[in-house]
Amino acid sequence: MTKQPLLVPAEWSPQEAIWTAWPADADEWNGDLEAPRKDVAALIAALSPGNLVRLLVNGDEALSSARDAVGDTAELVAAKYGDIWLRDTGPIFAASPEGVVALRFKTNSWGGKYELPDDATVGDDIAREAGNPVRRFDFVLEGGAVDHDGRGTILTTRQTLLNPNRNGWSKAQAEAALAEAFNARKVIWIDEGLLNDHTDGHIDNIARFVGPAQVVCQAPSGVDDPNAKTLDAIARTLERSSDADGTPLEVIRIPGPGQYINEAGELSPASHMNFVIANGVVVVPVYGTQSQDRALAALQGVFTDRRVIGVTSQGLLGWGNAGGGSFHCITQQQPKEPVKNS
Repeated sequence: MTKQPLLVPAEWSPQEAIWTAWPADADEWNGDLEAPRKDVAALIAALSPGNLVRLLVNGDEALSSARDAVGDTAELVAAKYGDIWLRDTGPIFAASPEGVVALRFKTNSWGGKYELPDDATVGDDIAREAGNPVRRFDFVLEGGAVDHDGRGTILTTRQTLLNPNRNGWSKAQAEAALAEAFNARKVIWIDEGLLNDHTDGHIDNIARFVGPAQVVCQAPSGVDDPNAKTLDAIARTLERSSDADGTPLEVIRIPGPGQYINEAGELSPASHMNFVIANGVVVVPVYGTQSQDRALAALQGVFTDRRVIGVTSQGLLGWGNAGGGSFHCITQQQPKEPVKNS
C-alpha cells in the first residue's frame, strides 16, 4: 500500500487538544516538585478556555496532586513517562489525506545525557490515547529540534541535527530524512542555540514560525547578554532566507530575557521563544526580567487574532540537571482531523 503524504500543520492551525504532563519524579526536580507543578498548573489555566488539555499523570500521587491543582480544567490521563518533555518524547502529529497520523522517532535521551525509563514509550501511549495510527522512522529526532510552517519549510539547527551524539548525519542526510518524514521542501539552518541549553540548541528556544514566511527571534537585552552574538547571527541568517515557495522571510525581533542566573548561580537558557500557540491564545514564558512586558507587547502585535499571556516559567527552567526548558518543551499539539472529501 502506498504511504499517504504527510505534513505537520503549522502550530497556529486549529487544534483538537494539547498534551502535557505533570511533574511526578522528585529526583528529576532536585527534590522540589512544587515549583514546576505551579508552572504547569498556570499553563493549563491559561490554555483551558478554548483548548482541551490532556494531562498525563504518572502514579497515584501525581493523579491526586494534579486533580487538586487543576480540577476540571484538564483531562487527566494515566501514563508512564520519565519526565515531562513531551515535545521531544511524544509523537509529532501530522496530517494526511486519510486523517491525523502520529509520527514516532527514535529517542536517545538528548544524545545520551538524560536516560529515563518510559521516555521511549510514552509517545506510543499518547498516540493510542489520541486514537491516531502510528508511522515510525528509524532515526533519532526530537520535536523541539524542528519548527514547521505547515507549507513544507522547516527551521532547525546544525548544533542539534548534525550533532554526532544524535544520528551522525551530514547536512544532506538530515535534509533527506526531513523530506522523508515531513515532506520538507526547504530546510533553513541556524548554526547554534543558547548557551547551556540541555538539548544542544533546539530551535524552539531561539526562532519560531508565526505565520506564512514570517518568523520571530530575539534581540539581545544589552551589552551583558551572553547570547548577543548568537542572537544577532540567528537574525542575519533568517533575514537572508526564504521559504519553500521562494518568499523572503519577514523577521520580527522581540526583546530576549538576557542574562538569567538561576538559584544555583548558573547561566540558564531562559527564552521568550518557548511559547505555545493554541486555539485563541499564545502562552509565553516569562522570568521576572525587564524584557518581559516589551516581549509580550511585541508578540501581541504579531498574534492579533489571539490573546498573548505571560506565565512564569522559573520552576520549569530549574537548575542543575533539573528542568532546562519551558512551555513549548512540555507540550505537543494534536491538530484537528482534516475534513475528508465525500
